[in-house]
Amino acid sequence: MERESVSRSLKRPCGGGGCGGGGAVARLLLPAAVLVLIWVGTYLRLALPETHPGGAAFRSSGPKNYSSSSSADPLLGGLLSPDFEASTCLSRYQAAIYRNPSPYSHSAYLLSRLREYEALHRKCAPHTALYNRSAAVLSSAAGNASAASECQYVVWIPHNGIGNRVITIVSAFLYALLNNKVLLLYIPDDFTDLLCEPFPGATWALPADFPIRDLFRFDTESPESFGNLLKSKSTSIDSRSYVYLHLPWYYGDWDKRFFCEDSQRTLRKVPWLLLKSDHYFVPSLFLVPEYADELRQLFPERSAVFHHLVRYLIHPSNEVWGRVTRYYRAYLEKADERVGVQIRVFDNFPIPFEKMLEQIMSCLMGERLLPKVDEKNAAAATSVDTKVKAVLVTYLKPGYSEKIRDVYYRRATTTGEVVGVFQPSHEESQRTDHRDHNVKALAEIELLSLSDALVTTAWSTFGYVAQGLGGLRPWILLRQTQSHDACRQAASPEPCYLMPPRPEQCFGDGGGGHAILRNVRRCEDEGGGIKLFD
Repeated sequence: MERESVSRSLKRPCGGGGCGGGGAVARLLLPAAVLVLIWVGTYLRLALPETHPGGAAFRSSGPKNYSSSSSADPLLGGLLSPDFEASTCLSRYQAAIYRNPSPYSHSAYLLSRLREYEALHRKCAPHTALYNRSAAVLSSAAGNASAASECQYVVWIPHNGIGNRVITIVSAFLYALLNNKVLLLYIPDDFTDLLCEPFPGATWALPADFPIRDLFRFDTESPESFGNLLKSKSTSIDSRSYVYLHLPWYYGDWDKRFFCEDSQRTLRKVPWLLLKSDHYFVPSLFLVPEYADELRQLFPERSAVFHHLVRYLIHPSNEVWGRVTRYYRAYLEKADERVGVQIRVFDNFPIPFEKMLEQIMSCLMGERLLPKVDEKNAAAATSVDTKVKAVLVTYLKPGYSEKIRDVYYRRATTTGEVVGVFQPSHEESQRTDHRDHNVKALAEIELLSLSDALVTTAWSTFGYVAQGLGGLRPWILLRQTQSHDACRQAASPEPCYLMPPRPEQCFGDGGGGHAILRNVRRCEDEGGGIKLFD
């Protein structure tokens, strides 16, 4: 749902108002005649065994019956706390009904640490006595860490679009968990009431009366930034009441020393850390030796770190979830297989429309995600046992979905399957500062995550979130300079840290070579990025 430029010729991650789509406004792009054929075939068909030509990695259970969901585990094996009123956040316990079962297991240690964190969050949540004592340090004339209480905080500052925001919330939470700090979100109007509270009995929203005003003012030149304090050779960082962590795509070498082990020890003493980023920086936390043992216990399966944490933290509000379920049940529910296609075009890496379309179709047909068409025969009427595939396309404009629809509207498929193509919205431009735009974007991320197979675009944080929520290994549409292949399947649902610090950034005290071999490799969609692997 977005198309944004990359400033200063640097690679900026896609996110926000959507890299691939933006809404749950129910607009059917398939012509009515074909739609009738699809519904007749789906509602009257006899049950068929699941077959996937060529071994494509579908995880489909066919049409879903929501009146019989006994096999779905709403608590995700204990990942989620049962201590919520279900009606306040329907997505929390309903998402398991709509999604395919996760192929990944979480550790018992992760569950115990999450319950411990929830207790800490309740104790230190906004407007508790301990929070008030910590916040008072920020208002006092002394303003130093020695006066702080036992509660310490990471304050998340949003930057860029929905995809960027979600991956950085997850990153900030893991950082807080590793350091026994409490995560609070600075929520602007364009992000209000999009997400449910993830922690029982307490809010994660930063109060409006927070003593530090206008958190959006913090940026690369802020004297309170950790990088600038290091650069100025400040000797009192660990006694400050707060420090700003500047970690967006345009961060500098001094900012990147945040990931060094000595920096982590210093920052652990600071009661308030204000963090801004637009990257999934979790892989670099795995390169800090001090965290190695804890992370190994939390995540024995490193390829599922984001998958577990994003499902734990991110639950769309009832407003967003209502759009998801209405659209899904109207257009996608009865299909035998659902294929998500998330398209992103970067302004500074333009590609002609026809060339991009050719790449998309080559990926879909070449990887047998969709059937080829019979060039000699027009589309024929369906029978009661015709198999139906539904394709959900997300993009800012309708052109690609219309072209894909026409391919399957004009000709029969070589397999006899019927393919329907749907696009919930086409916003034309990214408007991350508009709440309704963000509601649509989050709804479309959720819809993509309900797919049986997913195609995403290189560098797209919008796609990263969808694949993480669904536990999907996406086929990534690569930039033409990266490969002659149309797409390549990712090794896991893990996002790429697109612009990490260099290993030598820490001058030997963190991010060493042996750790890189053990924990991370280069990403499929960005040679300069790093990604967690098993």
